[in-house]
Parts: sequence; structure tokens; C-alpha cells
Amino acid sequence: MFSEDGEHILGLNMNHFSGVYKEAVDLPAHWRRLFRNIDRLGERRLNRHKKEAQQLLRENGAIHNVFGDPRVSRAWSYDPLPLIIDEQEWALIERGLLQRAELFNLILADIYGEQKLIRQGFLPAELVFAHKKFFYPCVGIEAGRNKHLTLYSADLAKGSDGQFWVVNDFAKPPFASGYALETRIIMTHSLPQIFEDFQVHRLAMYFRALRNNLVRMARHNKQDPRIVLLTPGPEHPAYFEHAYQAAYLGYPLVQGGDLTVRDQCLWLKTVEGLRQVDVVLSRIDDELSDPLELGGDSFCGVPGLLEAVRCGNLVVSNSIGSQVIENPALMAFLPAICKEFFSEELLIPSVATWWCGHKKECRYVLEHIDKLLIRPIHPLPGFNYLVPGGLDDQQQARLKTEIQANPHLFVGQQVVQFASYPALENDSLGARHGLVSTYMTEHEESYALMPGGMTRVRSSSADLMFPSQPGGAIKDTWVLTREIDKQVNLWRLARPDQLIKPLSSALPSRAAENLFWAGRYAERSEQTARLLRTILGKLRDVNEFRDPDDQSCLNQLLQALTQVTQTYPGFVGQHAAAKLADPRSELFSLIRDPQRPGSLRANLNSLGYAAYAVRDLLPEDTWRVIDQVQKHWDPKVSRQQIGSGRMFEQINQLVIQLTSISGQAFENMSRETAWLMLNIGRRVERALNLIALLRETLVPGQRPTVSAQILEAVLSTCNSLLVFRRRYRSFMEVSTILELLLFDENYPRTLAFQLRQLALHIRGIPNDRSWNFPRSDEKQISHCISELNAIDHKELILEVTEEGRYALLDRTLAQQQEQLEVLSNLLTELYFSPTEAPRQLGSVIQELAS
Repeated sequence: MFSEDGEHILGLNMNHFSGVYKEAVDLPAHWRRLFRNIDRLGERRLNRHKKEAQQLLRENGAIHNVFGDPRVSRAWSYDPLPLIIDEQEWALIERGLLQRAELFNLILADIYGEQKLIRQGFLPAELVFAHKKFFYPCVGIEAGRNKHLTLYSADLAKGSDGQFWVVNDFAKPPFASGYALETRIIMTHSLPQIFEDFQVHRLAMYFRALRNNLVRMARHNKQDPRIVLLTPGPEHPAYFEHAYQAAYLGYPLVQGGDLTVRDQCLWLKTVEGLRQVDVVLSRIDDELSDPLELGGDSFCGVPGLLEAVRCGNLVVSNSIGSQVIENPALMAFLPAICKEFFSEELLIPSVATWWCGHKKECRYVLEHIDKLLIRPIHPLPGFNYLVPGGLDDQQQARLKTEIQANPHLFVGQQVVQFASYPALENDSLGARHGLVSTYMTEHEESYALMPGGMTRVRSSSADLMFPSQPGGAIKDTWVLTREIDKQVNLWRLARPDQLIKPLSSALPSRAAENLFWAGRYAERSEQTARLLRTILGKLRDVNEFRDPDDQSCLNQLLQALTQVTQTYPGFVGQHAAAKLADPRSELFSLIRDPQRPGSLRANLNSLGYAAYAVRDLLPEDTWRVIDQVQKHWDPKVSRQQIGSGRMFEQINQLVIQLTSISGQAFENMSRETAWLMLNIGRRVERALNLIALLRETLVPGQRPTVSAQILEAVLSTCNSLLVFRRRYRSFMEVSTILELLLFDENYPRTLAFQLRQLALHIRGIPNDRSWNFPRSDEKQISHCISELNAIDHKELILEVTEEGRYALLDRTLAQQQEQLEVLSNLLTELYFSPTEAPRQLGSVIQELAS
């Protein structure tokens, strides 16, 4: 049905768009219908919809960086043409995967239990015990568990003969079900014209089964168990999928630092206190789960996690140690095990596999090394992906030597010529080999299969057999049904007279800290951009009028910029005179250098990182604005153009975008703990930025003509010039500016307003403490307010030093700055509780020895 040259799909010439469906007379009805819809859309509209879908993926943060540097985000390449599987074909797939899941569950229960498969010779001991995903501490700890394998994923490919093959088995798939859901949503939004003409199974039933299964797994607190999704963190390539799935299922997204084991139970560290966890949906590798008993060098696991499981106080899905099924060598032994214990053949065969631990098979692999795909049974340091036929004689000899030294660590696999599917690539239709990732969850003593999945397409079949290889595209997978599919979602049906109480989940400490810093970096970026905008305007005046007073004002603002951003030495340290004479290079660095702490670009990057870590808690539009700033704010100007109107306008546009972030959060977030933490961070940072600006601009005395310019620049930077003019008319002096910017409790740009808001937000933080007296953070902010209220704004400028500095004003601002920094530290100690995970003593000794 498929030609191997990739030029034809299903026997249909796809070198043109117009009229393609007219040639599809011998194809199944669903393919003819697809081609008819494609022809109706036309090439231009189809490509436009593809670009819209690609944009949606970028805005939603759908990235996966396993292919390269994890610090560099890469959006998926999206193919809008779906892979369509009819009802009969899917029924065969479902039966085959159900059989395979039960088979792996049997293997897991045995190798961590009685180990009959090894004693009876169905599995070689070195195949199991030498695999780095097999853990002796897990043997016997969950002997009574019904299903050791609660989640299973398989990569399927269709051969050119129409037979489906299993290419990879996963307990923790690199491309998990959240990606499948995202591609379906993108598909229905971007190309409803194609989707609405088909009866396609919905995906929500799978996620309902998954959630019901996780609830059922809880051994305690069965009415309302606490379930969390454990992720390695934002640095992980698949963090988007982790956050996406957690938000869709409604579970807190946590990292190892959010959890602690006490009294053989697992607890979630939240802003409100400790909360016991009943079930963990784990997305971290098994060996990283517990640094005390498993991987001693793990910083993303939880010390003592295995002990909590062993004592029956916690359930982890999948069972820790289940990744041993990802050993590709098991494929060579599955047929015999299936025949022995199920009395039937494998319904979906694995790709032909030869384990080198057997002499005969090893000899075959060595003799055909240039024709087989050579894989280690688990990742080996320095062992790269090998394309069959891609090695020269010297490389083949080296590989043979490596296999002969440790034959049990390698397998050879046949490269199947996979079927090709319609694909839109480079704005034209073509044929690409496809691989379908499928997903199963335990459900009612058996398994439920997601009716669909995520398909990856590439030009080479061999590339698809390794899930971590770069390139290719993703597409939606449709399973057709003859019945009208119910609109299934995760919402429960309520009775008419049922009283439903709203639930407010406790905020994990890690999420609280990231929200706090997201607020701080958003405010820091905005205030830095505002000060830069003022400076660029003044620089333009200096270049145009050559007025000495303008130059003096500019110098003062440049020195304030260094002090506010703490980008020393800058305009105040060594070589400051030369930089003040020509500030363009220093300003260029402060605007664009992402590696310089305190620069505008570095602050924006930090904002993006903190926001990405809690993207499941932010409104979608807020995340989109942050994402747009991250991806598109990159001024294309040279150092010589820094003083141009073009740079000024780009900074001005950035200020508008950053201002919208705070507006989005204010209008679209519920006034719960997450909002409180975000706004506490913003208020602390705005207060500290205001204090730093005033200390460097208003405290030093200046001659009247320069002072007037500086006062106006300060008001402009604080977005308060119009308010000041409306209140004080033509009188501009230091005391009236201080009255506005320091003491007005009703104006959002003042210090007093920030302190009052901080007091309200801090009092609103929930806690479990039963005593009535104030916490240390409440006392600290009250102290700040009391100190500020004890001062009269007119007195602040009465004490003048010989150098012309306002001494009392300087001391007052310095005290407020010190008290706010103490408050920030108290918030960290009380709510963020940073901890370093204990590790095995052996790993520490090894580090010391090295």
C-alpha cells in the first residue's frame, strides 16, 4: 500500500494540491475525505493554518529540548495533516497493547517478587540485574500491589506490509500524554474545517480514567487523597508537558525540594504548612527518586521516599523500578514469556531484536553490524546514536570490540521500513515515515488506552526508532468511530440539590518562591526600562542642544542607573569619566547583554525563567505576554544608534508590555495565595527600586537649574509627572516630591502605598498556627510603616551636609531599604524553606576523593 521511495502515499501522487482527491478512488473512505477537504482548503489556506498552529504552539510554550542544549527552547514543528486510523484497525491495536501491558505487569511483579522468570530461564539474570533501572531496594516492597505497571506507553510503527510493530516500550515516556492533548487542541483550533467532517474519538476519557485510577490507588484518605505530579523542574526538556498535564488534571506540580519525608510519610511543604501526600504521579527517572537508597547524586528526588512506599504510607505511579521494562533486550524474550503464561502469540510483534548476551545472537549482530541498529540496553556514556551503514571500517571494528567486551549490554535491531503518511513540509504535500506514541493507564482491574496519541514523522525510519533524535514534526492522531462520541471532560456531574464547596489547594513552597521572584523580576525589568527610557530621552537632548545642565542631569541619571541596577563598576567605578563622556557602549551592554547580571535583558530572562516554573498558576494571557517579551524583544540597533529615537521607541514599547503583565495578573488571578506571593514580590521590588532611585537622585544637592531637570526626570521615571503637576501646579521642589513619592498611601507609585499593600498581603497569607500574636514578617512590615509615619516630609531636607547632601533623607531611605531586605529574608525563611537534599555518603566521599 505504501511505496518505499517516499514519493507516493497510499499509491497517490502527492506532487500537487489541486484535484488530489480525484485520483484517490482506491483509497479508504476516510483518506478520500481528508484529501477532499485538503483540496477544498487549497494550498495557501492550508499553509496559513499551519503557521497559525505553529504560533499557538509557541505561545503555549509547547517545547521539548531533549534534542539539544536544555537552555535553548525549541518549539515543535507541527504538521497539520492528521494520521487517521479506522475503528477496526484500532481495535486490533488496543487488544495488542492491552496484552503487552499485562505482560509487562507480570514481568515487573516477578522480577521484584519471586523471580521465577529468571530461575526458569525465561529471562537471563544478567539481562535483568545488569540493567541500571533495576533496583535491589525495590524488591518485595510492594508485593501486594495489584498493578506494578499503572502507566504504559508504546511507540508503534506500521510496516510497508500493513503490520504494526512495537519499536519502544516505556514506563516514563519522553513524549507523554500531555503532548497528545496539546496537539489535539491545536488541531481543533487551527483546522476545524478538516476536523468537523470526521467522527473522531475524544481524548478526555483517558484522562478521566487516569485521574480515577490515581484516586483509587490511595491507601489512606480515600475520600479526598492528596495527589501531586513530581517533576525534575523547569530545566527538564519536557517541563512544558509536566506543567500542562498537572494543570489539566488539577494536581499541584511539585519538585523534590517541595517534599519531605517525616515519620515514614511523605509531606508537601506549602505556604500554609506541611500536608501529607497520598499518591505521587512521578515524571522523574526512577534512580533519581530517592538519593538515600537509589541515586546518591540526585538533587530532584526526595530522601526517604522509598521508605514511605515500603511502609505503605505512599503510592508512586509507576512503581519505582518499573523503568526496567524500557530495556530493549526484553523484546527478544517477550514471545516466549507470552506463549508460556498467556498461551497465545504476541498480537503486536516487537521489532526484531538480537540480544548480544547470547553467543549465537551476538555472532549474528557482529556479522551484520552495518545493517542493524545497535543499541545499548540502557544509556551508556559516550555511546552515540548509530545509523545502520553509517560507520566506516575503523568505526565498525571499534564498535565490535566494545560489544565483545560487554556483550550483555548491547542489542541489534532490524530497521523496519515504516509506512509513510501524508505530511505538509516546506509548504508542500509529501510523504513522511510515522511513529505513533500510545498511552495506557490502569483502569478497573485492566487498562484503558487513549483513543489516539501523538505521531512523529520523519524522512527516515531509522531516526524514528530513537525517540531522542532531533528533527521531524508532530501531528495529531485520529481514531475514527461510527458512534457519535460523547463530549467527555474531567468535570463531575453534580446533582441539582448538591452543595459543592470550592477547593483551594495549598501552594507548594517552590511555587510560592517562583511567584515571589516573578513579581520581583517583572517590576525590576519595568523600572529598569523606565529609567533607561528617561536616560535615552535626556541623551537625545544632550546630543541636540549641547547644554551643560543637560549633561549634568544625564550624568546624575547614569550614575543612578548603575546604583539602581547594581551593575558595577558602570558609571561610578573605574573609568567612569570615560563612560560618562560617551555612555553608548555601557548603555548597550545594560540593555542587551544577557550574561550581565542586572542588565535589562538578564532581568527579562530571569522573569521568563521564574514565570515558566509556575506557568500552570498564571493566567494564559499573562504567560503569553511574558513569552512574547522573551522571544521577540531583541533591539536590532548598534552601539552608535543607542541615542536614536528608534531605541527609545523600542524601550517605550517594552514598558507598555511589562505594564500589561501586572494588569493581567491583577484582573485575571483569584485573590488566593499565588496572587499574594506574586504581588508581595512586586511590592517589595517597587519599594526597593524607588528607594534606590531617590537615594541617587534627590539626596545629592545640585544647582537649581540642574535640580529642576533631575526632579522632572525622577517623576517621569516613576510615571508620576502628570499626577504631580495636577496636585502642585507649578511648584516643583524636593519636599513636595518626597511628600508624593514617599508618604501618599493612596497612590500606587509611593513607598507608603507599597508598605500598606505588603502589610495587607502578608496578613492574608494562610497558615496553620493557632496563636493570635503577629508573625515575624507581620512585625517587620509594621516596623517599616511605623518608622515612615514617624517622619515629616519637610524635615527630610533640613539637615544638609557640607557636600550639599540631605543627610536625614539619606538615613531614612537607607533604613527603609535595610528593613525591606530583612523582610525579604524573613519571607524566604517562613514560606520558601530552601533545602538541599541529603545524599548517600558514598557519593559525597567520591566527590571529596575527586
